[in-house]
Amino acid sequence: MKPTFSDRLGALRTSKSSVLCVGLDPDPARLPVHLTASDSLADATRSFCQKIVETTSQEAIAFKLNFAFFEALGDDGYAVMRDVLEVIPDDVLTIADAKRGDIGNSASFYARAVFDELGFDSITVSPYMGRDSVDPFLTHEGTCAFVLARTSNPGSADFQQLVIDGTPLYERVATSVASWGEEAAGETGFVVGATNADHLAHLRSVLPNAPFLIPGVGAQGGSAEEVMSAAGSGPVLINSSRAVIYASDGEDFAEAAGRSASETRARLGA
Repeated sequence: MKPTFSDRLGALRTSKSSVLCVGLDPDPARLPVHLTASDSLADATRSFCQKIVETTSQEAIAFKLNFAFFEALGDDGYAVMRDVLEVIPDDVLTIADAKRGDIGNSASFYARAVFDELGFDSITVSPYMGRDSVDPFLTHEGTCAFVLARTSNPGSADFQQLVIDGTPLYERVATSVASWGEEAAGETGFVVGATNADHLAHLRSVLPNAPFLIPGVGAQGGSAEEVMSAAGSGPVLINSSRAVIYASDGEDFAEAAGRSASETRARLGA
């Protein structure tokens, strides 16, 4: 029997004294010039991400690969993604930030692609289409589906914070999804943004043992100290993307990313 995603997360948090997840969002416009000047965009992206992984993997317990940036490379995108996954240490968790959310039949093939073909440990999922769009991501033992609950983007207020019979929609979604995963092979986790610590703390009080993936610390303005206090003692990954990977745009970009990851980990504690 495989260890659960939460078990692996807890063991890593203890052994590395870290909750840091580094997000890989390789924007062509922000890649160091010395890479793009001498290589194709695909090769520059591959080199950039691999070097970031090499210098931050001692600090991070997870890497989140944003599919949009890799898919935008066209035919080369998945090859680059595979090459980046190859250099991530085996004991470090991987998150496919793909935000899939289609009907059940399509969702089952998305799950197969992410878990069986690419070998990710977890994926981000949109629950808007309901249970049959989430269930296929819960069939793989030892994995986690991080379902969008209370996100950190400004537009989250359009739907997620609507109050229905006295309860915010994001809470109703999270509690429903949590019940779907109770008997599943995989786990349900939740994406909860760092930009509203009160909402984060409330959701943690409702779901004390669910894995939380928390973006928004750093470039989006979330406070590391407030987020860690609100996240409580449950399983948690705090994602930082731009603040780490774009710490420098020069030839020292990888070393700067390593320093930024180390500083972020220290602020987060464990």
